[in-house]
Amino acid sequence: MQNIVAALAGGAAADKLWTEGLHVAGERFVVFKVEGRSIYGRKGKDGIVIAKTTQAIIVSHYGENVVAGNAAQTVENLADYLVGLGY
Repeated sequence: MQNIVAALAGGAAADKLWTEGLHVAGERFVVFKVEGRSIYGRKGKDGIVIAKTTQAIIVSHYGENVVAGNAAQTVENLADYLVGLGY
């Protein structure tokens, strides 16, 4: 979790994601997009979407039967909702 927090803060930790990938639950995901408060990664047909709010970090894993764009939109909408509530 510390590497996720550091990467979302930006700087050198975010740059390391491009070369080393992101390790979540013992699995390595190749990072293909880092945008503001969000990180997107892929491992085969599975993927992760991570979004930071004011007080929380949402980590979402989606399987091969889920469209990546739908997963990303759902996580971003949840993050927007939590930010709207002050979280």
